[in-house]
Amino acid sequence: MLLWLAELFKQDIGFMRVFGFITFRAVFATMTAISIGLIAGPAVIRMLTRMKVGQAVRTDGPQTHLIKSGTPTMGGALILIAIGISTLLWSDLSNRFVWVVLIVTLGFGAIGWVDDYRKVVYRDPNGMASREKFFWQSLIGIVAAVYLAFSVSAPTNTKVLELFVAWVQSGFSLDLPPKADLIIPFFKTFNYPLGVWGFIALTFCVIVGTSNAVNLTDGLDGLAIMPTIMVGSALGLFAYLTGHAGYSKYLLIPYIPGAGELLIFCGAMAGAGLAFLWFNAHPAQVFMGDVGALALGGALGTVAVIVRQEVVLFIMGGIFVVETFSVMLQVTYFKYTKRKYGVGKRLFLMAPLHHHFEQKGWKETQVVVRFWIITMLLVLLGLASLKLR
Repeated sequence: MLLWLAELFKQDIGFMRVFGFITFRAVFATMTAISIGLIAGPAVIRMLTRMKVGQAVRTDGPQTHLIKSGTPTMGGALILIAIGISTLLWSDLSNRFVWVVLIVTLGFGAIGWVDDYRKVVYRDPNGMASREKFFWQSLIGIVAAVYLAFSVSAPTNTKVLELFVAWVQSGFSLDLPPKADLIIPFFKTFNYPLGVWGFIALTFCVIVGTSNAVNLTDGLDGLAIMPTIMVGSALGLFAYLTGHAGYSKYLLIPYIPGAGELLIFCGAMAGAGLAFLWFNAHPAQVFMGDVGALALGGALGTVAVIVRQEVVLFIMGGIFVVETFSVMLQVTYFKYTKRKYGVGKRLFLMAPLHHHFEQKGWKETQVVVRFWIITMLLVLLGLASLKLR
């Protein structure tokens, strides 16, 4: 919106030309999101408290968590408000990638809102049925995957439609350009061609998988939001470089026109996350809830797909990956041993993994800070893939 105004008045007001720089708008998008979050935060927390949307805590979890019962949840709505307003203010609204990421983010946020609402109203920690949640996540994920399969490969929406029609006319066998291949970090001369169906399948898994992974990680004060900020900021850098013809050529990464505008979105996400962390730091005044966790995970996955860094997301978001696998291994091993021996056994004291360390005697703040440190190292490793070949 502000970019549009700047274009109208830049001939009369010289300094308005700075709005044309993505980096300038990204910095102010971050500052705007932080300001919105910090200013609106207390009011949102009071509103959630009046609505009595307190968190229902699992009774089979760590006993130290029982004191958190009743803490306002659904605070992720504050993050989405800050991201939405900041992105709409500072980004180029004609950019198709910005709208894709916003729609996916808000769509997953809506799913999380319904899930949280059911948890609050019925005092049921399980919330929305897993099949119902997965259905709506899949619907959004598939639509986004189909569009991105052609959007990443074509510079304009007109070309996107032409490419889609050509794919249909070819009997669904048309290959995508090399920029849509799966990039293997540290081996930039080796890319794996996916084809349309492979791209759609991978994109679906990345978006839906990352959304659920962040949601599983969101179990301690500040645990999920800080890794999201770090990974999102790194993806913003990837987006800026991918959308720049010169930098992308030098770094041997795909050049995707328009991807650089996602730096504004990532900046807004980082700013909104920092503002939320102000209130979510231990002891938390508000919880993110599924409305925030599902949305932020979906956003990370979508940005990673657009900038063609799915494997790098897997590396940088290693904490999310490990948390998810800990749950999968726990459930699988329990069912296997119960079927074989009649009594289910556990690999971990409790899943997700952060609860395992709590049960081993780590304090909540120790688990959180140590997971932050690990994420910081993984993000640096992911950024190193830009130069290391």
